[in-house]
Amino acid sequence: MAHSYTPGLTVSETTVLRKKRLLPIPGTVTAQVGDLVQADSVVAQTKLAGKVHVVNVANLLGVAPDEIREYLVKKEGETIGLDEVLAENKPFIKWFKTEVRSPIQGKVESLSTVTGQMLLREPPRSLDLLAYVDGVVVEVHVRQGVTVETDCSFVQGIFGIGGETWGPLVLAVKRPEEPLTPDRLDSTMKGKVVIAGSFLGADVMARAKEIGVAGLVVGGIHDKDLRALLGYDLGVAITGTERVGFSLIVTEGFGVIPMAAKTFGLLSAHVGQKACMSGATQIRAGVIRPEIIIPRSSSISSPPLRGRGAGEGAGEGERAGLRAGDQVRIIRDPLFGKIGLVRSLPSDLRQIETESHVRVLEVEFPDSTTAVIPRANVELIEG
Repeated sequence: MAHSYTPGLTVSETTVLRKKRLLPIPGTVTAQVGDLVQADSVVAQTKLAGKVHVVNVANLLGVAPDEIREYLVKKEGETIGLDEVLAENKPFIKWFKTEVRSPIQGKVESLSTVTGQMLLREPPRSLDLLAYVDGVVVEVHVRQGVTVETDCSFVQGIFGIGGETWGPLVLAVKRPEEPLTPDRLDSTMKGKVVIAGSFLGADVMARAKEIGVAGLVVGGIHDKDLRALLGYDLGVAITGTERVGFSLIVTEGFGVIPMAAKTFGLLSAHVGQKACMSGATQIRAGVIRPEIIIPRSSSISSPPLRGRGAGEGAGEGERAGLRAGDQVRIIRDPLFGKIGLVRSLPSDLRQIETESHVRVLEVEFPDSTTAVIPRANVELIEG
């Protein structure tokens, strides 16, 4: 049977997922293999170097850079307090005395007699690495972190913003083609992951921020509303570090697009359960998809699972490619956003409107209509 290799989004009711949790710099791993962890469990810790501040001592005292050691009150490596004297001159007339005071609490990092500058460093900051998902620790990476395995339901989106968060799923609309309006959000949704339908605008995002929802999941948005929320245009870099008060995942694309029935149905079936989500997205090399993970209760009360995962560690048993009967989403106009089933995969090349000869597939839509689409213009919805 003919098949095609094509990118796809996973929408799976049951899968085994492994998440590798790593510190940015070496530290101490606090979890062990076999530990049962929750999303907010600390699995590793480290210390991040404090911010550096530059004080131009020579300029402030009005002396040559190579003379500043004669005026120092604090030496390299010594601790300092906020507004504590770092250096001072000693004039004959005390009214002409000049003092250089510390703008921070920390320590003297270094001193240069070439530039006359003193480098001050704030105290190190503690960083706690959280498990992010409920599951079982199956591997420890020495001084780096752990791998957590979870039995879960798993949904990937097209685009997202905001970091990792979690909360109970709550349904704000009744149908996937229904847009979300501000009046559908209320104070009971604080700290929860809200499932929307086909669209939400800037007014809804403002209301969500006001209430304090943990996350929003929707079929489509307008880029102008995203720009209004962020205050700037997103570039091509990875998202996920935005601080807007909540995380956002778009499952279908930009515009008013009903959420795929399969995605909406899966999320709706788990209303009330904890969902872990991340809006981090990268569309270039090393693709990162925004994700919603709904851990099953069994994943934190049973031994580690050894099935095929949808994420890290899922190398074995992966499918060969697209096949007849698979569900796909069209990702190019004029049928952008439509979802259907692959009816056939002709092996011969076909000429399309651009006069190019490409491999195509035949897609059947829910209304029984069909269309012949270039294989590059579809995305597999994996289950």
